[in-house]
Amino acid sequence: MSVSESTAKRIGIFVDVQNIYYTTRQAYGRQFNYRELWRRISEQGDIVSATAYAIHRGDESQLKFQRALKHIGFDVKLKPFIQRSDGSAKGDWDVGIAIDVMDVSRDIDTAILLSGDGDFDLLLEKIKKDYGVAAEVYGVSELTATSLIHAASVFNPIEDDLLL
Repeated sequence: MSVSESTAKRIGIFVDVQNIYYTTRQAYGRQFNYRELWRRISEQGDIVSATAYAIHRGDESQLKFQRALKHIGFDVKLKPFIQRSDGSAKGDWDVGIAIDVMDVSRDIDTAILLSGDGDFDLLLEKIKKDYGVAAEVYGVSELTATSLIHAASVFNPIEDDLLL
């Protein structure tokens, strides 16, 4: 039996692409399976918003990955890769993700964040309190901030079944 349209849970997905890429690579030496994630979440309700936040370097493998995300159903937002004079790099979507989560939270029942970044803990607490939105997190357990795990309504560890 499927969920009827009138009672279907409205879901927003927000992906911190760099965080997921580096944590799955560090923990498992593998890539995240976005297609499997989409399949699982779409079984829970209607995905009304899905955004992947990435850094744009312009190389062909990255462009291919971005096209694949769009094909799955994600809106891909890009920021330029900034190389500092000291050799360090900058490319952070935290504020952009937070703004989008706040904007969309008026229209969803569940926000699903893919990140291990503890900076998002206050955001999740706020949307749960102010909007009554459930806040799920997907992250690599040992590389996800404890504060983020505690702020989540549900924490979904990224393990073998969500990897390529």
